[in-house]
Amino acid sequence: MFYIGDYKHMKRISLFILTNLAVVFVINITLRLLGVDRWLDQAGGINFSALLVLSAVIGFAGSLVSLAMSKWSAKRMVGAQAIENPVDPTERWLVETVRRHAQAAGIGMPEVAIYDAPDVNAFATGWNRNDALVAVSTGLLHNMSREETEAVLGHEISHVANGDMVTLALIQGVVNTFVIFFAKLFGFFVDRVLLKNDGRNGIGIGAFVAEIAAQLVLGVLASIIVMWFSRQREFRADAGGAKLAGREKMIAALERLKINHEQVSLPAKMAAFGISGGHAFAKIFMTHPPLDERIAALRSGQS
Repeated sequence: MFYIGDYKHMKRISLFILTNLAVVFVINITLRLLGVDRWLDQAGGINFSALLVLSAVIGFAGSLVSLAMSKWSAKRMVGAQAIENPVDPTERWLVETVRRHAQAAGIGMPEVAIYDAPDVNAFATGWNRNDALVAVSTGLLHNMSREETEAVLGHEISHVANGDMVTLALIQGVVNTFVIFFAKLFGFFVDRVLLKNDGRNGIGIGAFVAEIAAQLVLGVLASIIVMWFSRQREFRADAGGAKLAGREKMIAALERLKINHEQVSLPAKMAAFGISGGHAFAKIFMTHPPLDERIAALRSGQS
């Protein structure tokens, strides 16, 4: 899922990544219960080829299932209501603006939805560029002008046209593969070296716990790669929004987001973690670049 803004802690952790981790965990547990891990043992050692294949199957299954579920899960997470028959001028304008942008970008008409939330935000998701969802918050509709909203919609349509969700799924699949591969190696090391298990009864519960812990730690570190990708795609989507709606409208929309963000009083615990984006360490876990950088890139023509 790609958001126009990135201000709340829950929004900073992509729904896609969370769903992916959940799917990978379920698949891993299921295969463990089925005894698939025993196939990795080879004369008291480990079959690296089989481990790599198994890791890739689990890793890409997690990312691809998350991609396929993205529209369904996104709508249910935020309670988005699809506009099937526009009932007022605002809904008609939203649908027509998305239609116009989609035609200009050369993609199929996305599903358009509104969700009730005070934050100024919008997102796009979907498993392919011709079957996407573009949703806007009521907070955005109440706080942005139509010109600014038009630019936001252009930004989201650009994410769809650029195939960002599919690319994200592929990157996440590769990342998952290596996380699972090294986590299982760690579990095997704990089982054979630290716990002195001879392998006759398969991998023990202690090694399994170590493997899950390693997956969690490596998953957090690997998310840095996914977050970096997300930040780069934001600049490209900003440029696409500027092309579809106009550069000044896109800049105005980002400036409006910045003003809204500055007016929000962040809880002390969140501020301590650098949610505002001022701390260099915090930035590597951000899905979006700081708004000042995005505005500067548009003004300089680099986006």
